[in-house]
Amino acid sequence: MSENSEIGNGFIPTGQLQFGVFFQGVNSGTIWKAEESGSQTDFDSFRHLAQTAERGLFAAFFLGEGLRLREHLGRPHALDVAGRPDAQTMLAALAGVTNKIGLVATQNTTYNDPAHLAHRLSSLDLLSGGRAAWNVVTTDNAWTGENFRRGGYLDHADRYRHAEAFVTTAKRIWDSWEDSAIAESETEPAWANPGSVRQVRHEGQHYSVDYAPRLPRSSQYRPVLFQAGDSPEGRDFAARQADVIFSAHPAYAAALEFRRDIVSRSVNAGRGPNDVQIMPASEFILAATAQEANDKKEWVRSLQIGPQQAIAYLEQFWGRELSEYDPDGPLPEIDPVVAETSETRGSGFHGAKARQLADQWRAESKDKGLSIRQFVSGKTSRVDATFTGSYTDVADTLARYAATGAVDGFNISPWLVPTGLDDIVNHLVPELQARGVYPTEYAGTTLRDHLGLPVPKRPEAAQGDSYGDPSSEIRLELAARQLHL
Repeated sequence: MSENSEIGNGFIPTGQLQFGVFFQGVNSGTIWKAEESGSQTDFDSFRHLAQTAERGLFAAFFLGEGLRLREHLGRPHALDVAGRPDAQTMLAALAGVTNKIGLVATQNTTYNDPAHLAHRLSSLDLLSGGRAAWNVVTTDNAWTGENFRRGGYLDHADRYRHAEAFVTTAKRIWDSWEDSAIAESETEPAWANPGSVRQVRHEGQHYSVDYAPRLPRSSQYRPVLFQAGDSPEGRDFAARQADVIFSAHPAYAAALEFRRDIVSRSVNAGRGPNDVQIMPASEFILAATAQEANDKKEWVRSLQIGPQQAIAYLEQFWGRELSEYDPDGPLPEIDPVVAETSETRGSGFHGAKARQLADQWRAESKDKGLSIRQFVSGKTSRVDATFTGSYTDVADTLARYAATGAVDGFNISPWLVPTGLDDIVNHLVPELQARGVYPTEYAGTTLRDHLGLPVPKRPEAAQGDSYGDPSSEIRLELAARQLHL
C-alpha cells in the first residue's frame, strides 16, 4: 500500500505546497546577537520580512502573541525579552505596504470578548481586501490572567468549551450580513437594506452577547481560521472549526500520521477529508551545497544557544541560579529545587517533573559526552523541524511531502530577522516551482484564494429576524461540552 492510500477516508493530495512566515520574536530559535540581526520591534523589520515573503508568493505572514513577558527566576528574562507590537495593529500597517499576502493574527479567546474581537478582525479583513486570518489560541493559567485581572479565570478543562462557544459566536457575527445588504446605487432609499443584518445573541457560562454586527463581509467572506492545539481536545476543535492547523509535526512520518488523524477527525465531525489544511512550524538552513549548509547550521546553533542561554535554559528546570557552572562542562550534579516547572517562560517549559527530568538529562548527557551547551542546543533545536541541506536536496525532500499530501505547506520560523527568508525566496522557491509543487503566481487576491479554500456558505436564517436565539446558543454550548466529556 502506498503512503498516499494509507491516509484514507477519501483524502486526495493536491500535489502543491504553500509557505507562511512566522515572525516569532526573540527566543532560543532567533539569532539576535549577530551583526546581521535587525530589530525585533521596529516596523522596518516586519515590512522587510513581509515584502520578501510576498515576493516569494508566500500565502501568509503570521504573528504570534505574547500576553505577558516571559520570566526567568521570577523576573523578566533579559536574554529573551521582546515586547511584541499588537498583532492587529501591526498587520493593519503591513496591509498598506503589501498587496496579496495573507495577514494572520494570533488572538486569545480567554482574554477577549467575541463581539469586539470579531469586529476588529472584520475591520482588518475589509481594510486588507480579504487577507485576514485569526490563529485561535486559548490560555488557562493564572500567571497570564493576572495581566487582565483574571488570574485563575478559566479551568483547564473548560478552555476548549469556552473557545468553541467563542468561535461559533464570532462566525455567527460574520454570517449576519446578507450578500445584498449594502445599496449598490445612490438612488436606493437607504444605505443598508432593511432586515438585511441579523441580530446575534449568545448566553453562555462565561459571557452573554446581544449584538448588532457593524460591518459587512469582506471579499473572502470572513477571516480564515488557524488553530495550533495538539492535544486530543485541540485536534477535535480544529477538525470542527479551523481552516488551517499550525502543527508541530514537520518530520515526514509524523506529518503523515498527523494528517491521517486530522482527516479522520474531520470526517467524523461532518466535514470533508480535505477541508482542514496543515502547515507545520519549520526552520530552514540552506546553502548551495550540503557541506556549506551543515557549516551554516553549526554557526546558527552557536548563536542561538550561547553560554548564557544554555545556563538560563537549565535554570528554568532547576529553579535556581546556576551561573557558577561552566557551560562547556557537565550538567549540574545538584538537584532542582522545584518539583514541577511553571508556565512563566511558555508552554515548552511548563509542567515538566523537574527532579525526574534532571536525572534523565544527566544520564543522557554523560552517555553522549555532551557539555551543558551542547546538550541544551540539542534540546532546543527541534531537529525534526529543521530542513538543512542544499537547495536542490531540500526541494526534492519537500516534493515528497507534496506528492503524498503529508502537509499543505510549511510555516517558516526564520532564524534571522529581517533577512532570514532571502535564501528561501531566492533559491528554494525557484527549485520548488521547477518541480511543479509551488505556485508561480498568486491564485487571486484573498487569503482563501491563495490557500484554495472554499468561500463559506451563509447559513439560513433562524426563525424570526435574529440569528441564534439564546436557547439555541445554550444548546450549542451544552453540545460542545458533551463532545469533550
